[in-house]
Amino acid sequence: MPQKTKQTPMMEQYLGIKAQYPDAFLFYRLGDFYEMFNEDAIKGSQILELTLTSRNRNADDPIPMCGIPYHAAQGYIDTLIEQGYKVAICEQVEDPKTTKGMVKREVVQLITPGTVMDSKGLEAKENNFLTALGFDGKQYGFAYVDLSTGEFKVALLEDEDGVINECSSLQTKEIVFICDFPEEFQNSLKERLGLVLSYQTEEITNAELSFLTAELTNALEKDVAGKLLSYLSITQKRGLAHLQKAEEYQPDHFLKMDHYSKFNLELARSIRTGKKQGTLLWLLDETKTAMGGRLLKQWLDRPLIQAKKILARQEMVQSLLDSYFERVDLQDKLTRIYDLERLAGRVAFGNVNGRDLIQLKTSLMQVPQIRTLLEGINQGQWNELLLGIEPMEDLVSLIEAAINEEAPLAITEGNVIKDGFHEQLDQYRSAMKNGKQWLAELEASERQATGIKTLKVGFNRVFGYYIEVTKANLGNLEEGRYERKQTLANAERFITPELKKLETQILEAEEKSVDLEYQLFLGVREEVKKAIGRLQTLAKSLSALDVLQSFAAVSERYQYVRPTLNRKRNLNIVEGRHPVVEKVLGHQEYIPNTISMDDKTLILLITGPNMSGKSTYMRQLALTVIMAQMGCFVPAQSADLPVFDRIFTRIGASDDLIAGQSTFMVEMMEANQALRHATKDSLILFDELGRGTATYDGMALAQSIIEYIQTNVQAKTLFSTHYHELTVLDEALSGVRNIHVGAVEQDGEVVFLHKMMDGPADKSYGIHVAKIAGLPTALLERAATILQKLESESDQKSVIETAPVVEEPQQMNLFTEVSTEELSVIEALKKIDLLDTTPREALNILYDLQKRI
Repeated sequence: MPQKTKQTPMMEQYLGIKAQYPDAFLFYRLGDFYEMFNEDAIKGSQILELTLTSRNRNADDPIPMCGIPYHAAQGYIDTLIEQGYKVAICEQVEDPKTTKGMVKREVVQLITPGTVMDSKGLEAKENNFLTALGFDGKQYGFAYVDLSTGEFKVALLEDEDGVINECSSLQTKEIVFICDFPEEFQNSLKERLGLVLSYQTEEITNAELSFLTAELTNALEKDVAGKLLSYLSITQKRGLAHLQKAEEYQPDHFLKMDHYSKFNLELARSIRTGKKQGTLLWLLDETKTAMGGRLLKQWLDRPLIQAKKILARQEMVQSLLDSYFERVDLQDKLTRIYDLERLAGRVAFGNVNGRDLIQLKTSLMQVPQIRTLLEGINQGQWNELLLGIEPMEDLVSLIEAAINEEAPLAITEGNVIKDGFHEQLDQYRSAMKNGKQWLAELEASERQATGIKTLKVGFNRVFGYYIEVTKANLGNLEEGRYERKQTLANAERFITPELKKLETQILEAEEKSVDLEYQLFLGVREEVKKAIGRLQTLAKSLSALDVLQSFAAVSERYQYVRPTLNRKRNLNIVEGRHPVVEKVLGHQEYIPNTISMDDKTLILLITGPNMSGKSTYMRQLALTVIMAQMGCFVPAQSADLPVFDRIFTRIGASDDLIAGQSTFMVEMMEANQALRHATKDSLILFDELGRGTATYDGMALAQSIIEYIQTNVQAKTLFSTHYHELTVLDEALSGVRNIHVGAVEQDGEVVFLHKMMDGPADKSYGIHVAKIAGLPTALLERAATILQKLESESDQKSVIETAPVVEEPQQMNLFTEVSTEELSVIEALKKIDLLDTTPREALNILYDLQKRI
């Protein structure tokens, strides 16, 4: 009869450790496996597709369990981390051979989404930031660290929107709360941004951690940075020598864009796919190193607002453009440089191997030539960057002398250290080599002396070295020549005093050789560890060089020009292009447009139909500004720009269903952000604002917003609208100027020129757009009739109320006289989201629908 399970000492140990990590999967080491039990096993088996078994399956309450081989654990850990879970690695910390009773086990590392170091899911050109958040009743203390690269920054933020903007910009996966926060706020971060929530209210104080925060002067910043370091120390349980000193940054010192604007402009992620392709980052990324790719994204997130720094980057890009052959050589050298930042992190974490050190040596070998190439083109603009490009010949020489080029992945099994690096190791290797040579000679001489051709000298791990003679040949063996060691079914094994002595020498040499190699490798690693600071300085300089050469390569390929900067609030872009659309369509197909606003022009009121290019026109201005303030050249014939402090956008229609917000609510929230936070040095882009509500409401809001910007904000603004009535505002407001998308009408057909022209549009062309979309002819004719009535009546409301409804015969005939195929086309047409359809996609859809009917 099944009995209730009594907890074994092992399960008591497991449950005690699991209680310390209730929010993590506990990987409990048992022999060659990591085991999971109870709820971990049930959930883990589902996520990882493992077979669920049980301990004490005959008991009333068998314990669910599942396991994975320890040598294959990384792949399973990656899967759990990518899905937002934590994994506690519990290892045996005593040798089972020398321990009586229960082997002691401890968690040696807690791996979380924000602390991943070794993972296939850790993208080379992406940072993996862990953030921490505190609050003192007035402002938020914010810190972030990338454990894999050592980057460590802190800031003070004004409000919750600032927190969301920073978390979204960093694409952080985990946030550590250092004090109590409202549950609603925590859930908002978890649901909207998909963050894993962690907590650390106690601070560990030691010299290493205190050193990293020593230069911080603000109490809140120091508190949040210290507790973030404490969280890392507790979870990782190892030194953090590669972390850089906490550096304060101020979001206001860069071009600010909230998460709405970055989303709308598709800077790093496509709205449609959520991926990098089709974004500005995708266009600009010609970097050759992983660390350069990460820095490019940081520059894209935080363009400059100091003209002096922008001009300094422009000078370096210009010098690379003027030095084609040197630039090609630099690109070649950069492609041979591995990820120095993450290599330094692996050294500090103690999980670097021989191949990693060979990659480090290969990278450092490129540095002298890179420095020489830069010095050759330097006319002062590269002075500061050259200070950080140190060749570091000492590390190259050390690794060259010590580490085998074909070093294995394991560092405990030998063949890592080169011959000639250490005298004692060479002696051990000589003993092994000569000993084996002596064994071969012994076998040959004994065959000769005994006349036994099948005599052999062999080895196994239990009995060591032996001489083996088959039983058929024992009669040919001189009595007493050998000492008997082992009897087999068809042979006898023997030993001699000389063979015993040689066995001792060889086995001792093999064992001591492997141990000595490991110790020598650790010594080399420690020497490299001392140079982590120098390596990180070098990595920063090479990353910046990589991004700048990427700017030069892109600028040359797409014929971008160097923008000029002015302080007069003049904005003049001649024949500007949308860089991403141009790359997709090709230079010949894209129609450029000029954007001109003098110091007195605040608002361009843009009219014209949907699909005519208004949104593209607005986005290209924002992307041009961002590129210019990153230090890159821009897509235009010429560009003269002011330096903007913030960009606000409201482009496209989207819901935020998680936050319970409709499209119109999102519109109003984004408009509110701009109106409250924009300055006269900001750029505002409002596309079709007010369309999410009733006509009069929308028109009233749109007009009042334009007036508010003109009177109170005075920021440079592009405001596109389908409310044609608003075009009279240029007469009442001196800072407003009308422009429109050109169109020509021939034989009742409209062709959009995708070219901006002065003045308001003469009509909206809505019915013509509907025609392009393929709506039925009868429907379009009816719409034209209704439009004519609406335009001829002074009282719009009464016309709408008296307009014919669907009972009119011609409306019924519209749907009773169409074929089945035509009905299917109508259904397909209903499903098209015109607001999220590009002109090219619309033409493809139109072509497909036309073929079907």
